[in-house]
Amino acid sequence: MTQLIASLKSGNWRSLIACFLYFDTGFTVWVLYGPLAAFIGRDVTMTVAQQGFLVAVPVLAAAILRVTLGNLYQSTDGRRVALMGVILSAIPSVVLPMMTGVPSYPLLLVLGVFLGMGGASFAVALPMAGSSYPPKVQGLVLGLAAAGNIGAVLDGFLFPHLADAFGWQRATAAALPLLAITGVALYAWASDAGEKSGSTMRALSSFVVTLVSLVVLVLAVYGGVFGAGKAGVLLLPVIGALIAIAVLPGRYRAVLRERDTWIIMLIYSITFGGFVGMSSYVTLLLTSLYQMPKLEAGLFMSLLAFIGAIVRPFGGYVADRVTGVRSLLVLLAVIAAGDFAFAIWMPPVAGGLAILVCLYIAFGLGNGSTFQLVPHRWKGKTGLLSGIVGAAGGIGGFYLPVIMGIAKESTGSYQMGFATFGVLATCAFGALLMLRGQWLRWAAMPTQAHGVAMGGAHAME
Repeated sequence: MTQLIASLKSGNWRSLIACFLYFDTGFTVWVLYGPLAAFIGRDVTMTVAQQGFLVAVPVLAAAILRVTLGNLYQSTDGRRVALMGVILSAIPSVVLPMMTGVPSYPLLLVLGVFLGMGGASFAVALPMAGSSYPPKVQGLVLGLAAAGNIGAVLDGFLFPHLADAFGWQRATAAALPLLAITGVALYAWASDAGEKSGSTMRALSSFVVTLVSLVVLVLAVYGGVFGAGKAGVLLLPVIGALIAIAVLPGRYRAVLRERDTWIIMLIYSITFGGFVGMSSYVTLLLTSLYQMPKLEAGLFMSLLAFIGAIVRPFGGYVADRVTGVRSLLVLLAVIAAGDFAFAIWMPPVAGGLAILVCLYIAFGLGNGSTFQLVPHRWKGKTGLLSGIVGAAGGIGGFYLPVIMGIAKESTGSYQMGFATFGVLATCAFGALLMLRGQWLRWAAMPTQAHGVAMGGAHAME
């Protein structure tokens, strides 16, 4: 405990609290549709696949917006970027309670893009929290800041009960006091000591272009512009990511030429993608697969989110000591085993709930372990990499509910969905195993690795 307190005092702990609150309330807003999906479905006619798409849109929006929001953070004061993010993410919680009638499905999709601003907070909260702390405690500090994903606990615990009592549209207004508290904390306590470069106006323009493009793309997919049915939905993340990358400055796109960037993106798409994707979909999964009542499913979703969030700082703490490489090898194996257990066995309720708990523990520990590596490998570009790697996590979270919905609608079972993610986790495990020796060298010697990594990055620029 003494060592933990000393670690927190080695930097700006007030700013760390503000960043935690920013990501915590952002995460609450981000996955708002998940626990409310069953209530929304009573008023808005949707197929199973459309339900999956609805809860996946905020996840995807956050994934894409993280790239250009991370780029904006890289060029200007993080506190201002965070306050802008709080305001934009509050729009759905203002609009929905004020409506006198039931919103249309397309309007819900558009508002889902703004809910994604809550999840995009990741690209600002983490680097801003870590900017005033030394490298030796980055795993712990970033794990604590990112433990803000405990905000998903509020979704499952609070919003289904409010929706049951007052209706789901009015229930969304409960996010507004939380966002207001966050705004005050950011204004009073947040401090950004990160390195800045590039044009603020260009970065802001890139962000606005990405936000508007996402709204247009989501509506275009709904309208069948990219093909009817599943094709447009599956293409959406690719098109959105290409737009976000296209508006980045060339010197930042250079990191996408590095093999390590793509490997760590794959890993995070499984760990964080699994956490947020399952948090968005698990209520539907439990009500459909095990006929669990909506309120009980929401409470269990809260328990799972709490478990995954609370162990994330411990994942960073362990990774600080054994390196993220070693811990991720174990955790990816556990995730693959859990997915394949569902795919092969499709367990009864007790076994299924136990496997979900194990998966969430692995997701949380894996999230902390992954971001222990980023500040060591990409010094000076942590904001940008937080956005890019975070985007990969969000895209993984988008595909999970979409593919689960498609699997259920096409085959009548979730087995093919779980099998797909089991294969991906196995591929990530194999890639990390092959690179283990090289990654251990730079993970264990961060000072030397900084020079090598930055030298390579400058050479590519």
